[in-house]
Amino acid sequence: MKRLLIGCIAMSVFSLPALAALKAGDAAPDFSAQASLAGKSFSYSLKAALQKGPVVVYFYPSSFTGGCNLQAHTFAVNSDKFAAAGATIIGVSLDSITRLNEFSKDPNYCAGKFPTASDADGKIAHSYDLSVRDAMPGMKDTRGVEIDHGFAERTTFIVTPDGKVAASIGGVKPDENVEQALAAVQALPARK
Repeated sequence: MKRLLIGCIAMSVFSLPALAALKAGDAAPDFSAQASLAGKSFSYSLKAALQKGPVVVYFYPSSFTGGCNLQAHTFAVNSDKFAAAGATIIGVSLDSITRLNEFSKDPNYCAGKFPTASDADGKIAHSYDLSVRDAMPGMKDTRGVEIDHGFAERTTFIVTPDGKVAASIGGVKPDENVEQALAAVQALPARK
């Protein structure tokens, strides 16, 4: 019963809407972070990624949790559609790089289709005006591993090559978040 209660509370925290997040037209804060792609760590730079086209910066609470698993899988399944629209994807969470190495290569989640960045101290999330909440003691992920980090609110930003937020998507179900992000990217003017 206690695990069920903790799970229900966790899910309500994960689905809270973005209240103060950056809005369309705001400057997107640049960031560099340790990231993982297909289980391999590297240094990610938003500035460098924007030189190639729009970037979908999606913040999520924690790897290996119900909604985040669904969202990562949905991004992975649709990664070719984002690429066809000229956009790249970066997931950002407060997970350690060790957890992200596992999550990024897992065929059920990121499947090596896009990188995930570690924002262990929450500075990147805070720079995007997102709230960060502490994990509840004893909270475990879907593998039964204790979660030892905070949670950024689930919000996705479409950032254009000029460093501006074109769209901010929050307060919707994880798979709807991806659908709305794809629609926002596909609605961007074609690059010349």
